[in-house]
Amino acid sequence: MATFAATAILRGGRFKLRTASFGLISLPLMVPEIVTAVATLIFFNAIGVDRGLITILLAHIAFCIPFAYLPISARMQGIEATYEQAAMDLYATRAKAFTRVLLPLMMPGIISGWLLAFIVSLDDFIITNFVKGAGVETLPTAIFGSVKQGIKPNIMAISTMLLGVSVVMVTLSWFISRRDNNK
Repeated sequence: MATFAATAILRGGRFKLRTASFGLISLPLMVPEIVTAVATLIFFNAIGVDRGLITILLAHIAFCIPFAYLPISARMQGIEATYEQAAMDLYATRAKAFTRVLLPLMMPGIISGWLLAFIVSLDDFIITNFVKGAGVETLPTAIFGSVKQGIKPNIMAISTMLLGVSVVMVTLSWFISRRDNNK
């Protein structure tokens, strides 16, 4: 979704709601997470959706799009439009120019965006706690529930592993974007 949003905003030409679209995508970055959690809960209650894994998935998708959008759009801004124009001059359709030329060039940004969104989603407790249903547990909510009963060695081990995974993924994302910038 972030890839298509970046493509539409950056390569979609001039349209009236371009600034508004960027503002809407960036909104979860600017609004406090507790406000996003309450708004998401109110939205799901208003449309009558039962809380569970689906609501967690939808809330995380909505919350993580800007985290994926930023590296993807930054990468796309570094790609000149002449590549797509050259492909279309060689009789490629717009879709083929996107899939065969632009998408491979954007791949480092897409991978970095995916890693960043994954880490943010993996770490998210507040939104998950608001939109999860009864009996549904994710790792952050399970850790929070266990900590209330006292810190146990298994919680410390899981927390250390989560920290390690986060550090590895952020480092990997940094190396991918750095390698791409050197090219």
